[in-house]
Amino acid sequence: MTSGDAMHREDGMQTGDAMNAGAERTFEPLPPAHGRGFATTWWGQAWLKALEDTALDNQMTKAGRRLARAGAVGAVSVRPGRITAVVQEKGRAAFRSDVLLQQLSEDEWDRLLDLAVDSAGHIAALLDRELPPHLVEDAAAAGIHLLPGIGDLEPECSCEAWDHCGHTAALSYQMARLLDQDPFVLLLMRGRGERALLDELQVRSVARASTLEPDADDDRPEPAQGVRAEEAYAMGAILPPLPPLPALPEAPGRPPALDTETAPAPGLEVSSVQFLAERAAHEAHQLLTAALAGLPFPAPLEASQDAVRLALGASAPVRARLAEGSGRSREGLELAVQAWEFGGAAALDVLEHAWTPAGDEAVRARAALDTAWEPDERPQLKASGNRWTVADAPAQLRYGRDGRWWPYRKERGRWVPAGGAAQDPAAALAGLLGGEQIA
Repeated sequence: MTSGDAMHREDGMQTGDAMNAGAERTFEPLPPAHGRGFATTWWGQAWLKALEDTALDNQMTKAGRRLARAGAVGAVSVRPGRITAVVQEKGRAAFRSDVLLQQLSEDEWDRLLDLAVDSAGHIAALLDRELPPHLVEDAAAAGIHLLPGIGDLEPECSCEAWDHCGHTAALSYQMARLLDQDPFVLLLMRGRGERALLDELQVRSVARASTLEPDADDDRPEPAQGVRAEEAYAMGAILPPLPPLPALPEAPGRPPALDTETAPAPGLEVSSVQFLAERAAHEAHQLLTAALAGLPFPAPLEASQDAVRLALGASAPVRARLAEGSGRSREGLELAVQAWEFGGAAALDVLEHAWTPAGDEAVRARAALDTAWEPDERPQLKASGNRWTVADAPAQLRYGRDGRWWPYRKERGRWVPAGGAAQDPAAALAGLLGGEQIA
C-alpha cells in the first residue's frame, strides 16, 4: 500500500465517521458450510475472485476454505474500511484477523448516490438485498469501483504473515456468505452504513422529484399526472417502516352461523355453504401461517382434485354435492378420497388415469420389476399399460408418473387403493401377498 493510499484511507475513515457515527455491524458465527459453496450471488463470487486472484499462495486459500467450512471463524465485525474476526484453529491458538478495503472518497460517494437515484430500480434492488449489476457497471464507467479487484483486499493477522494466510482467507470466505445475504455489508466497508445511505438516498430522491415540478410561470400545458410504479415503490420503501404485523391467531376463526329463521333461497343448501365457509377460514389460516413463516404456498389444485380434498371429513350431503359437481359417482368419490388419503394428487392420478410408460420410463419400470425379487420369488405379473396384476392373487401394482409404485387390491370386483407408494415394487406389493389382507 502506498503512502497516498494510506492517506486516502485515513481521509475516508474521517468522512465515514462523520456520516456513520457508530456504523459497525457484528454478525454471529455462521454454521459450518459443509457441502455448499461460499457464494451464490454474482457479487459474492466477485469478492472471492478478488481474494483468490490476490493471494500468492494457493495453499493458503485452500487452508482458509477448510477453516471456514469447519466453522473456525468467530463473530465477524464489519465497519468502514475493515472486517475483523477471531479465527480458532482446531487444537491450536486463536488469531485475530483483519481484511482491509479502501473506502470511497466523499466525491466518489456523491457521484455514486447520484447514479443510484437516477434509476428507482437501483434503490428497489438494494432494498431487496440485491446489488444491481447496472449500478456497479455505471459506477465503474464513472471511475468508482464498488467491488474489490486484485490487490484490494489487504490482510492483517496476529500470526504475522505478510500476505494472506489461512486465517484472513477464512475470514474472507465467511464474508462472502455475509455478502450473499446483504450487499449493504459491502457498502458499509466502502464507508456508508445502511441507515445513513438510505437517508441520503431519500433526500436526493425528494430533491430530484422537486426539480421535475412545472414552473408556475410556464404557460405550457401540464403533463398528465402520475409517477412510474417503480419510482413510487422505491421512494415509498425508504420511508419509515410499516407497523409490525398483528400476531397470528392460534386457530382459524369461525364463520357466522347460517341456520336462521329466514328460509334459504331455492336450491341453496345451508349446510354446504356453512361447510365451505369453515374450510375457507381454515385454509386462510394455513396460508397466513405459511406466509409469516416464509414457507412456499402449495401448488394450486384443479377443480376435480379440490373436490376430493374438500370431501375429506365432509358430511354425507356435502359429499353428494361434491360428487355431482366433480362428475363422479358417490362410490367413485369415496374411492378418490381413499386414494387421496394415501398420497394426495399423485395417488388420485394413479387411481383415475391409466397410461402406458414409453421410452426411458418403460425401461426404468421394467428394470425395477426385474431386479425387485429373486428369480424363484418373483410373482407372475400380467401387464396392461402402467398396471401389473398378480396372476394368482387379487393384487395389483400401478406405476405412477413420478416413478413410484402403488399397491391395489381387488374388493367386490373393483380395484381399490391399498397403501402408500414405494420406490421398490416388491416393497409396495409385500403387504398384499401375506394372505390375510387380500382375502
